[in-house]
Amino acid sequence: MNDIGFDRLSSTKFEEFCYDLLHASGFVNVDWRKGTGLASSPADKGRDIMCDLPRSDPDGSQHFEKYFVDCKHFKKGVPPTELRNLLAWAEAERPDVVVFAVSNFLSNPAKDYIETYRKNNHPPFKIKYWEKPQLLRMMARKIMLQRKYNLASTPIRSVKRILAAEDEMFTRVWYGRKGTAEQYRAKGTPEDIIKGMLRGKRDAEKRFGKKSLTDNMKTDWDWGFVSGKLSALRWVLGDEWDMLDT
Repeated sequence: MNDIGFDRLSSTKFEEFCYDLLHASGFVNVDWRKGTGLASSPADKGRDIMCDLPRSDPDGSQHFEKYFVDCKHFKKGVPPTELRNLLAWAEAERPDVVVFAVSNFLSNPAKDYIETYRKNNHPPFKIKYWEKPQLLRMMARKIMLQRKYNLASTPIRSVKRILAAEDEMFTRVWYGRKGTAEQYRAKGTPEDIIKGMLRGKRDAEKRFGKKSLTDNMKTDWDWGFVSGKLSALRWVLGDEWDMLDT
């Protein structure tokens, strides 16, 4: 997954991704403090997300650790100046842990700043930073999360495209199953049904071309190939296997 990056996400989408990642990682009471529909969150005071992590003690009792999370979406290394707001508010409100979730990396000066801050201030909270490698590891088995933000190494096609493909395969199988008007009249099929069938065939020919509809359904192999596509697409959309009704 090392070739996957967060650069394609906007700053707001990266915050939303971190919000969902925390949920998927077992955090509770996750509060995204965006508070506005604008691209930035000027009132978050460095705490883009507040959440709790359940912990169990050896005696079986449980407690929660309070986390403040600041999401930093930078294509280059995050500078030290970007760390100060969260640390200042953490000093005032005393969470258990502060986390800088970084879409790429902290700069070396920023890491030095954190180390100096720890030594000089002895803060009553832990300071963590999750850079790109940590974020990728955290989402490694969370396939739905990867799909939602188009971060999977093999992106899935949209539902709209899958529905369009299913509709095309359905039409090809339906068209190939239909005989001529004379054949239906010989069976005593009502004329209004025959007219509807012919209208449907004309519509299909306009969409895909008569030659395409007939040339690709001549042999048993052709029928199996197209029918298999229809069955697979319907299975993805919720039908049982081998559902080939038209």
